[in-house]
Amino acid sequence: MKIRFQADNDLDQRIVVATKRLDPTIDFQTAHALKLRGVPDTLVLKRTAEAERILVSHDRRTLPEFFREFISTNSSPGLIIVAPRLPVGRAAELLHLLWAASEAEEYVIVIYDLP
Repeated sequence: MKIRFQADNDLDQRIVVATKRLDPTIDFQTAHALKLRGVPDTLVLKRTAEAERILVSHDRRTLPEFFREFISTNSSPGLIIVAPRLPVGRAAELLHLLWAASEAEEYVIVIYDLP
């Protein structure tokens, strides 16, 4: 199955736009679409899992720990952490590459870091 991305509330929206610009068929939902503003991380993970989307976030500080706790009792399509210092264009290229070269099943209960 093709990867379906879900932007976390803290993800730079320009990354979503730039990724979709590389290929408009990429399914990359905004945080606004899933109503994630002000939502605790545990609920973000739950909503993202229910939507069968890989969560894409800049939150390397707290989200990985919440993710580990979440997958101890739940399944998750995965988590991709994008380094905030990574230029928008490069982040979009790497997400596009992941989307084009892999399947969603490869990221289930996995934390994947983009440099």
